[in-house]
Amino acid sequence: MLYIIFLLIVALDQMTKYLAVEKLMGQSPFVIINNFLQFNYVENFGAAFGIMQNKQTFFIIITVIIFVAIIIFMKLNNNLNKIMKISLVMILAGAIGNLIDRIRLGYVVDFVDVKFGNVYDYPVFNIADSSIVVATLIIIYLVLTDKYELKGKE
Repeated sequence: MLYIIFLLIVALDQMTKYLAVEKLMGQSPFVIINNFLQFNYVENFGAAFGIMQNKQTFFIIITVIIFVAIIIFMKLNNNLNKIMKISLVMILAGAIGNLIDRIRLGYVVDFVDVKFGNVYDYPVFNIADSSIVVATLIIIYLVLTDKYELKGKE
């Protein structure tokens, strides 16, 4: 099941990025909900929130290190519960989704653009980013509440 989740996230990420390139590149943003949600093609040469621009080699190396570390962590910890394992796989899939872009294109394709009226314009992101953020929040909750390990038979 974990392999299927991994493949689904990577496939969905790459498919939506392909569509973003095909339908949004060079176009005006496609507004879904005025002053809240639009699809807007962006080439991100940095990391989250556009920090550390043009450090592709660094991001590739860090992604590979994190990927290997998570795999080793999962192999060494047989007592992780199902939600923790799924969350770690979501991080792996998101990392690979963005790594594919960095290696293939030299940047990451972002396209989901959320604004909160004139108050806040959230950085443009993609499915891989969403997978990483959601999984990280779940892992933080699991660790803080000590619910990341099997407590009995699952």
